[in-house]
Amino acid sequence: MRNYLITLFLFVSIFTQVNAQSNYKDAPIFPLQNKHVHGSSIVECPNGDLLACWFHGSGERTSDDVLIQGARLKKGTKIWSAVFLMADTPEFPDCNPVLFIDKEERLWLFWIAVTAHRWERSILKYRRSSDYQKDGPPNWEWQDVILLKPGEKFSRAVEQGFKENVKHEAIWAEYAFPYERMIVEATKDPVKRQIGWMTRIHPLALQSGRILLPLYSDGFNICLVAISDDLGVRWRASSPMVGLGPIQPTLVQKKDGTVVAYFRDSGDPPMRVMKSISKDEGETWSFAVDTDIPNPGSSLEVIALQDGRWLMAYNDTEDGRHSMALALSDDEGETWKWKKNINVIGDRSKSYGYPSLIQTRDGMFHLTFTYKEKGGKAIKHAVFGVDWIVK
Repeated sequence: MRNYLITLFLFVSIFTQVNAQSNYKDAPIFPLQNKHVHGSSIVECPNGDLLACWFHGSGERTSDDVLIQGARLKKGTKIWSAVFLMADTPEFPDCNPVLFIDKEERLWLFWIAVTAHRWERSILKYRRSSDYQKDGPPNWEWQDVILLKPGEKFSRAVEQGFKENVKHEAIWAEYAFPYERMIVEATKDPVKRQIGWMTRIHPLALQSGRILLPLYSDGFNICLVAISDDLGVRWRASSPMVGLGPIQPTLVQKKDGTVVAYFRDSGDPPMRVMKSISKDEGETWSFAVDTDIPNPGSSLEVIALQDGRWLMAYNDTEDGRHSMALALSDDEGETWKWKKNINVIGDRSKSYGYPSLIQTRDGMFHLTFTYKEKGGKAIKHAVFGVDWIVK
C-alpha cells in the first residue's frame, strides 16, 4: 500500500508538472522601451540554451542607427541575459535577422543591410560561428554576403506564371500598364533581379541535407529560395514563387518530400495566407494562391513537429495585428483543426506580430514576437506545450 501511494504521488506530481509546463506563458525578453524593435528569430543551441535576436533602432529602412541585437536564455534559467550586439553595418540599417543551426552545429545569422534607404536595394549578409554557447554574443568566425544571380529563366518563369494563372488584367492605359506587366518588365533588368532579396523566416533543412533559405522581394512582391547543397559554401537561386503579392515565405516539408511554402499576403483583398508547393526540393514552385486562412498582411511561421503534426503561428484576422493565434494540423496543412489565441479577443490596444517559432528537444514550443502597447515595445518570449492548444 505504501509503495502504491508513493507511486501515485509521483504520478500526480509528474502529471501536474507536465500540465503546468503545457500552459502558455509569455514575458518580454527586455523591459518595454520606446525604440523600434521588430523581426525576431529564435533557436535552441546544442547545450539547451535559447538564443534570440531582433532589429533595434529609431525606425526601419530609412534609419541608419538600426542594428541587430540579441539575448540568451541559459538552460534551466528563467531570466534572459542582458541584450548584446549581434551585427551592425555602420551607417546602414540592418534588418530582418534570422538564426539557424546547421547539422554541424554551426550557428548562422542571416540578415539584410539596406542601401539607399530602399528595401529593394537591400544586400543579403550572413555571419557564422562555432563558438556561441557561452555568455555574451557569439564569436563570429566568418562573415560574407550572399550573391544570387537569377537569370533570364527567372524572368520567363515570372511571365509564364502570370500568363497561366491571371486570367484578366486590371484597368490600364498605355501610360499605366497592369501590375503583372510592370513586374515582368522589371524582371528583365539583371540588376533588379540580383539585389533586394530579403530574409524573414528560418531556413529549412530538407531530409536530403539541402538547405533552403526563404527570401522575398518588396520590389517584385514575389519570392524565391536560396539553395545550398554544401552546407552554405555556395548558394543559388530557385525559380521564382509567383503570385499576386506573396512575400515572407515560411517553409515546411511533408513526409513524401513535398515542400510547402506559406506566405504573408501583400496583394488585394481578400487578405489570406497564401500557399505554394515544390515537388523538386525547392527548385520550382507552383503559382501562389489564397488559402482560407485570414491574414492582415503580416508575417507567419509554420513548422513540422516531432510527431508529424504542423503548427502555425500567425495573425488570424484580416484587419490588424491585434490578434495572434497558434493553429495545429494533423493532416499536413489540409485542415487546421485546433486553434488557440494568445491575446484577449477584441482588445485592439495591443499589437502582436512577426512570430518566430521552434520546438525544442524536450517537446516544448518557444515563440518570440513583436509586442506593442501604450507603455512601449518589446520582443516577447512565450513557452507552451501542445496540450495547451488542443485542450
